[in-house]
Amino acid sequence: MITIRTLDAAEAWAAIPALADLLVEAVDAGASVSFMAPLEFGDAMAFWTEVAGSVAHGQRILIVAEQANRLVGCVYLDLVPTPNQNHRAEIAMLIVALEVRRHGVGKRLMVVAESQAAKEGRTLLTLDTRAGDKSEKLYRAMGWTEVGRVPRYARASTGRLEDTVFFYKELPRAKDLAAE
Repeated sequence: MITIRTLDAAEAWAAIPALADLLVEAVDAGASVSFMAPLEFGDAMAFWTEVAGSVAHGQRILIVAEQANRLVGCVYLDLVPTPNQNHRAEIAMLIVALEVRRHGVGKRLMVVAESQAAKEGRTLLTLDTRAGDKSEKLYRAMGWTEVGRVPRYARASTGRLEDTVFFYKELPRAKDLAAE
């Protein structure tokens, strides 16, 4: 059974090694999540240390999927802090372990991320993904709207430049407020 939960600051700190393992696996398998292959474990540890620090400061929300006491997925929300944009958040780094892909884990992580964003008063979410990735289909199926594509926006883990697709989603609260 896979459980999805939001980590508090102490849990985020404790999960750093498992998150680093997950990130290394994803990058080495070709995921387009900000890093190049091969990803060194120490670099992954440093990245998640920064994320855990921002969770502790209330700047990010970290959500994980666990199976049999093992971390098998994650996603985090960047909470935009600026006064003129504090109604929105960005979905970042959705990763699902290879052995549990295509079992709805990514969707479940996204559902919780959207719910957590709403609890934080966020009414607009944004994200980007490599054009053609399976995640692009997931986002469309979950009601995300494509804003556009930027050619050669980011490097794949192999180094090749690839197009990126940008999406947004208004949370139901945003639509309800607009109707008032």
